[in-house]
Amino acid sequence: MAEGKNHYPDKIEHRYEFLVAKGQVPQRIDHYLTQMIANATRTKVQRAIDAGHVVVNGAIAKASRKIQPGDIIVCTVMKPPPMELIPEDIPLEIVYEDDVVMVVNKPAGMVVHPGFGNRYGTLVNAVLWHLGEREARLIALESDDEDDSAEGEKEGDDGALASEDDFFRSAEIRPGIVHRLDMDTSGLMVVSKNADYHAVLAKQFADRVVEREYRALVWGQMMDDHGMIEGNLARSTRDRKLFQVVEKGGKHALTEYHVVERFPYCTLLRLKLHTGRTHQIRVHCAWQKHALFGDPQYGGGAVLYGGHNSVFRTAAQKLLNNFQRQALHAKTLGFFHPRTGVWMQFDSELAEDMKNLVEKIRELQEVS
Repeated sequence: MAEGKNHYPDKIEHRYEFLVAKGQVPQRIDHYLTQMIANATRTKVQRAIDAGHVVVNGAIAKASRKIQPGDIIVCTVMKPPPMELIPEDIPLEIVYEDDVVMVVNKPAGMVVHPGFGNRYGTLVNAVLWHLGEREARLIALESDDEDDSAEGEKEGDDGALASEDDFFRSAEIRPGIVHRLDMDTSGLMVVSKNADYHAVLAKQFADRVVEREYRALVWGQMMDDHGMIEGNLARSTRDRKLFQVVEKGGKHALTEYHVVERFPYCTLLRLKLHTGRTHQIRVHCAWQKHALFGDPQYGGGAVLYGGHNSVFRTAAQKLLNNFQRQALHAKTLGFFHPRTGVWMQFDSELAEDMKNLVEKIRELQEVS
């Protein structure tokens, strides 16, 4: 199987053939196929028609064509193969483990669980292997188009599109996963090894009794030593994969910060999550004009402060080129053990790349 750098598998051809019934009322072909093909959306059907993959009575059809009784319609679409959870022998940094839970220090660059474009090399693949599984699990998906449009789909509880939300929340696709970290965020995660206690841990996250603290290097100097950032989050109107602060609607989000160390053009922060929204820290900091260093999705992938200082600007750009991720690390994690009820708290050192980054920024004070 050919794999790209994002782990997209080769698609498989699916062929649908329909004989229009005698009593069928004339209808636009895109509307007809949307009704006839399971899980199809009008956007997907139009995409197939535009590509010339819909043929009526041997001739390529246009979306405006109206079907007639007796028409023979052939529609060919390319779909990803069924999802498989494949145990993989990937090293894990295990901070704690018993027969119920394990706490791991996830490296930056590792996706937490398989998705449409990341089917292998995830934390789930590694955990399955660690727990002794060797056979692949075949997962049936309701939606298998990684380029789904938002058209006609409702939003899930956490702001994700409903089909995507169901997929990500499925116990099948994310066995043991209680919470997520972004692919390029390093740090501590708890994984449930026992299905009976998974819900207990999940409820702690939902009830916000879990302790989570992060370290982040942000652009600019935060003026206050301590503060709260409060702003509702919703999906970005420009890019559905991103989020933004909104005045109306969205989900309530609250982030607490403490300044750890100030530099001329950057600040090292300790952040505590009081809610657990997707991209919360990244969006809140960017909203305050202090985007995370190295976070191109939220504006931190360029030299935002100190650009007038040519020495700093050159050095900072070199650091950005070499770092290649947002400077965010999940440093502290605390929760009640789901079986014993005992409070457990874990701490981790900054990931080596982020530790080196902070040291380099510290050294740049001399030229600022």
